[in-house]
Amino acid sequence: MNQFFFGIYPYIGLTVFLFGSLVRFEREQYTWRSESTQLIRRGQLRLGSYLFHIGILMVFLGHLGGLLTPIWIWDALGVPHSVKQMIAMVAGGVFGSMALVGLLVLLHRRFSDERLKALTHWRDKLTLGWILVTLLLGLSTIVVSREHLDGHMMTLFMEWAQRILTFRGGAAELIANAPLIFKLHMFMGMTLFVIFPFTRLVHVWSGLGAAAYVTRAWQVVRPRS
Repeated sequence: MNQFFFGIYPYIGLTVFLFGSLVRFEREQYTWRSESTQLIRRGQLRLGSYLFHIGILMVFLGHLGGLLTPIWIWDALGVPHSVKQMIAMVAGGVFGSMALVGLLVLLHRRFSDERLKALTHWRDKLTLGWILVTLLLGLSTIVVSREHLDGHMMTLFMEWAQRILTFRGGAAELIANAPLIFKLHMFMGMTLFVIFPFTRLVHVWSGLGAAAYVTRAWQVVRPRS
């Protein structure tokens, strides 16, 4: 089971995430949107959306940089593993809590309004619930991390992620004895990539693509004479 979930499942998740998104864009472009409900009810949307999006973006970037930055770079910079562990715990706690509060605000907004509740598809409920549980598990790992302040457990997860990304063997064995709470959080996070192409989460791709506007040439507009 450990080999499947942490040695094989990551590749299943990445494959579904990438090819599923491509197929969704090719076959169902009219469903490629965030399906905003701002016109129905503005209340709580700005506060919840800002908190959630800023928090979840920083959590994602923190995971990306923390797991995929080679350990030798941290060593070359003279950053002890214990210090990196504390940085990860503090930053994860702050931005994870921000995302959680924002998500709870959005959930209250959506399910306390009968019109919004009626418009909520089962895929939306699955996505919101999955993100909620993933965030709660992630914040719970901070408590367990206090027992591993030397940073050793963190380096194992870094090595695991980097072996998965570079198709090297032995990744699953590295975290075979990791605490269950970490493994549950990892499973929920990886599965989020599996459900990604089938939900409104695909609008994240559009957000990333919007950055290309910065490099576009100016559009020349001439008035009619």
